[in-house]
Amino acid sequence: MRLAVAALAAFVVVPAHGADDAGLARMAACQDSWLDWQKSNPAKLKAFGDRLRAGFERGDNDPFVVPKAEVSVDGLRIAQAFPESVGMGVGFSLLVDAKFDTAKRALERRVGKPLAHCEASDGMRSCEMPIAEQRTLTVMAEDDPKTTQTLIGCYYFYEK
Repeated sequence: MRLAVAALAAFVVVPAHGADDAGLARMAACQDSWLDWQKSNPAKLKAFGDRLRAGFERGDNDPFVVPKAEVSVDGLRIAQAFPESVGMGVGFSLLVDAKFDTAKRALERRVGKPLAHCEASDGMRSCEMPIAEQRTLTVMAEDDPKTTQTLIGCYYFYEK
């Protein structure tokens, strides 16, 4: 029973000011995967989807959802969540209010490894690290020192 309560508690969005959400952080860092849950644990996928719908809202035709209350991952405030894809990438990603280097360090702390494959091109900075088959951890932002938002996420299929 305690295990069931603990598992459910991990999927609750806390509406407190700036509350860290470990479940969203795990999904963005490829530690959990809706792709895997689709095949192996549909109930967990449904619970995660219900949780997103309860804590986030989508605008008309927007590809992203925004939090109803302030929420963060690893101390970084979430501005938007992309629960299925962004551009040509399919996965789960979050746009956080943090400069690129800050977001990269937070992601590296979470996974315990450096994101070594980094590049700057076409006005963007990005780093990535393959985690497993069909899972690539990614951090990217505009290559502009004034940019204050960074996309972090886990991509299952990525078209470059």
